[in-house]
Amino acid sequence: MRRRNDSDGLSDGRRKLGRHSLLTRLLALAAVVACASIGATAWLAAQSTSGAINRELRTSLAHDATIYDSLLGYAATHARWRGVQDTVDRLADETGRRITLTTPARVPIADSGGHDRDALPRTPSAVVDPLAVDTVLKPDATASGIDPRAVGPYRLTAGERRKLREAARSRLACLRRHGVDGTIVERPNGRSTVEPVTATSPPPTAETRAPERPSRDGTRSPASIAQLPRPATGSRTEPPTPSPKSVCGPEAAATRTERTANEALLTLVDACLERQGRGPLPVDASDITSAGELTTTGSHTKRCVDSARREQLASHVSPAAQLFITAPNGDGAGPDLSTVGVDSIVWTAATVLAVTIGVAALAASRLVRPIRAITAAAKRMGDGDRSARAETSARGEIGELATAFNSMSERIERSERQRRTLVSDVAHELRTPLGNVRGWLEAAQDGVADLDPQLVASLHEETLLLQHLIDDLQDLALADAGKLHVHLEPVDLRALVEQVVAAHRAAADNGGVELSVHADDDAELSADPTRLRQSLGNLVSNAVRHTPRGGRVELRAQAIDDELRIDVTDTGTGIDAESLPHVFDRFWRAEKSRSRSSGGSGLGLAITHHLITAHGGRIAVRSTVGVGTVFTVHLPIRHTAED
Repeated sequence: MRRRNDSDGLSDGRRKLGRHSLLTRLLALAAVVACASIGATAWLAAQSTSGAINRELRTSLAHDATIYDSLLGYAATHARWRGVQDTVDRLADETGRRITLTTPARVPIADSGGHDRDALPRTPSAVVDPLAVDTVLKPDATASGIDPRAVGPYRLTAGERRKLREAARSRLACLRRHGVDGTIVERPNGRSTVEPVTATSPPPTAETRAPERPSRDGTRSPASIAQLPRPATGSRTEPPTPSPKSVCGPEAAATRTERTANEALLTLVDACLERQGRGPLPVDASDITSAGELTTTGSHTKRCVDSARREQLASHVSPAAQLFITAPNGDGAGPDLSTVGVDSIVWTAATVLAVTIGVAALAASRLVRPIRAITAAAKRMGDGDRSARAETSARGEIGELATAFNSMSERIERSERQRRTLVSDVAHELRTPLGNVRGWLEAAQDGVADLDPQLVASLHEETLLLQHLIDDLQDLALADAGKLHVHLEPVDLRALVEQVVAAHRAAADNGGVELSVHADDDAELSADPTRLRQSLGNLVSNAVRHTPRGGRVELRAQAIDDELRIDVTDTGTGIDAESLPHVFDRFWRAEKSRSRSSGGSGLGLAITHHLITAHGGRIAVRSTVGVGTVFTVHLPIRHTAED
C-alpha cells in the first residue's frame, strides 16, 4: 500500500513538473502572444487604414501646394528658369519628394532625382505659370489668375523704395497722433503703404494686403497688378475710424516707375478694346479696381485688362513649365487603397499562428536541451565526479552558461588535483627529515648512539631543513591569500646582487663552479631588499646546484629603457621543453626521484615567481638540454604599488 502511494506521489510530481516545464510555458506564452498580436494588428489595421491614408493624402497635398507656391514665386520674380536647381533641391530635401521641371516639350529644366525623362508620369502634377495660377493648388489666387508677386515693370528702384518708406513712416506717425494705429506694409513691387489697425481688422499681412486705387492724375500705381482683397470687417459696431486721407492726407503719389508702367498698361488695354471695336478706356480709369476688374463695364473690358497685364508681364516672368512631383524612385502613383477580404485575413492569421507556434516549439526544444545537459553535469559534479562537463553546442546566453560551468568544473578538478599533490608532496618532504631526527633520537635513547657534537649538528641541520620547508609553505600560503606584501625602499641593485653572490660563493667554490657578477653602477630601484635577495638567492642556488664541476654561473643586472633586467645564466644540465611550463609549479623538481642530495624542496621557484610579481615585475626562463638555463627577471625602475 505504501509503495502504491509513493508511485502516485511520483506520478503527481511528474505531472506537476510537466505543467511547469520551460518548454510548456514557452509554448503557451508563444500562443498567447501570437493570438494577441494578430488580433491587435488586425483591429488596428482596420481602424487606422483610412486615417493613415487620409493623413498621407493631406500631407502629400500640402507638400504639393508648398512646392507649387515656391516655384510659382520663383517664376514670378525671375525672367528665366536658370538657377532654379538650388530651389528644387531644397524643396526636395524638405518634402522628401522628387521634383522635376520641364518645358512643355519635356525638355528638362531642373530635376532633384536625375534626368530620366522616361520615368516621369504622362501627366504633369501642375503647370507653373505665374500668369495663369492653378486655383486648385493655390485657392487664394486672384480672379485674374496672375500671381501678385509678378510685378515686372512696376518694381521700384532703391531710391523710390527709400522715399516711399520714409513717407509711410511720416504718415503712420500722423495717424498715431490722431489716435489711429496702423502698420507699414511693403507691397510686392516695393511700395510701402500704411494700413490702419482697428478693433475688428487685424494687422495686414502678406496675404491680407489692401489694394491701392489709381491716382486721380490718370496714372496707375501697382494697384493695377492683381492684389488680394481687403479683409472682411467684423459684425460688431465700432466707432467710425477716421479715414487716413481725411486725417493725414492721401497716400504718396505714384512714382515715375509706376506711372510709366501704368501708361504702358493703358496703351495695351486701349489696343485690345480697339481690336474689339470698342472705344478707349477713360483717362481717369477710376472704374478699375485693384484686382483688375471694372465696376461699370462688362466682361469684355476686364478680359482686355487681364490680357494687357499678361502681355506686359510676359517678358518679366519665367515661361510656363510642367511640374512633376513623384516619389523619390520616380513612381508618381498615390497610396495603395486596396483592401483584403475577411477570409484572407483569417487564413493569414491562422498561418502566422501556426508558424509562430512551430518556431516557438523548435526554439524551446533547442533551449531546453542544453539546460538539461548542464543540469545533468551539475548533478554528477555534486556526486563527486570532478570530470563532469556539459557537452553542448548551444550559443548565446545558454552557451555562455555551459562554458562557464565547464570552466568552473575544470578549475575545481585542477584545484582538487593540486590539493592532493600538495598533501602528498608535503608529506614526502617532511617524512625524510623527521625520520632522520626520530631515528637518531631513538638510537640515542636506546644507548646505541652517543649525542656527541657531530650528531647534534646533524640533528640541528635536519631541524633547519624542516624550518626552511615550513617557512616556504607559509610564504606560499600568504601568496595564495594575497597577503604576501613587500616593503619598498630605495635599493642599490649592484650592491644587492653582490651580496647574493657573496652568500653563495662558498657553495659554488665547493662544487667547483665559477660564480661571477656584472651590474651597472647607477642601477637603482624601489624594492624590498630582503624579498629581492630571497628571490635572486633561490635562482642562484638552483643554478649552482644544477651546474656540474667546471661550469659557470653568471649574474648580470642592467637598466634597459624603463625597467631593470636581471639574468641568472648557468652552463648546467638544462631543462627539457616538456618540463619548462612547470618550472614555477609547487614541488616541481627536475630530478623526479626527489633525492635530497640532488635538489631542494621544489618550492623556491614558486616563491620566487610570487615575490617578483609582488614587485610588479615578471620572470621568464629559457633552457637547452646540455647547454644551460637562463632565468630573466624584469623589474620596473619605479614601483608605485602601496605596501
